Amino acid sequence: MYKGEIELPTKTDKTLTVDKKWCKGCGICVAFCPKNVLEIKEGKVNIKDLEACIQCGQCELRCPDFAIYLGGK
Repeated sequence: MYKGEIELPTKTDKTLTVDKKWCKGCGICVAFCPKNVLEIKEGKVNIKDLEACIQCGQCELRCPDFAIYLGGK
């Protein structure tokens, strides 16, 4: 890697999980997702395109209710 070069995240064996009981549907995770993986559906967050997820963790980091997370096997 060259000095100043940015390393992009690569996919791992983590799984994106949503706990709909904890989700209040604020949409913060949707707003911060760089790949448009998430949507609000029926007042809760929904994973609409899991294949597009780059597992950057922005959704998990920004969720104020800890309702969405990347977990290992």
